[in-house]
Amino acid sequence: MDSLAGTKVWADYNAAQATRPVRSLCLDAMALAGPGGGRQAIDLGCGAGKETLALLRDGWRVHAVDSLPDTRDRLLAIVPADADGRLSIDVRTFQELRALPPADLIFAGYSLPFIHPDHFGTFWTVMLGALGPGGVVAVNLFGDRDTWADVPEWNFHTEDAARRLFDGLQILKFEVYDDDGQSFRGPKHWHIYDIVARRP
Repeated sequence: MDSLAGTKVWADYNAAQATRPVRSLCLDAMALAGPGGGRQAIDLGCGAGKETLALLRDGWRVHAVDSLPDTRDRLLAIVPADADGRLSIDVRTFQELRALPPADLIFAGYSLPFIHPDHFGTFWTVMLGALGPGGVVAVNLFGDRDTWADVPEWNFHTEDAARRLFDGLQILKFEVYDDDGQSFRGPKHWHIYDIVARRP
C-alpha cells in the first residue's frame, strides 16, 4: 500500500473532517481531567482543529502540533474570540520535536501510528515526559491485525506491547476495536486501541 504521508492526502483528509463531531476519546479525556481552568493541554496532530477548539472552549490553554504548512492559518480561522492568547501552534513533524510544554492533558487522535518506528520510542518518551502529576493522556494506537500493518513507515503494536507503553501510569480506559470498516481511502480492517491513562 502506498503511504498516506503526502501533504495533499492529509489536507484532503482534514477538509473531510470539517463536519464530524469532537472525537469521543478527547471528550473522555476532558471529563477525566476536569475543567481546563487555564491549565495546559497538548493536541498532537491537531488536523482540522476540532479537538483544539473543544479544549479552548473548555478553558484549556492549548499547544497544537501538526506538520501541514497551513496549520497556523487553519487554526487561527476557528479560534474563538475569548481564547485570550491561550493557543500556541507548532508546525513541525513529531520526529522534529525535542520537547513539549508541561501539560495536564495530552491528546493524540489518530496521529501517533504514522510516526516511523525508528522515531516512535523517542517521541513517546518526549510526550510522556511532558505529562505532569495527575495529568491525563489519551491516544489511539494501531494494532498488529490492522490492514495497514504491513506499511513499514508506520508503527503497530500487539495489545501487550501497547499496555507496556503505559507502565508507571494508571490506565483508565483501554478499548479495542477489531473489525471491518471504512477509512478515508475506502474499506479496511481496523485494529485500534483507544487508551486513556493518568500519571499518579
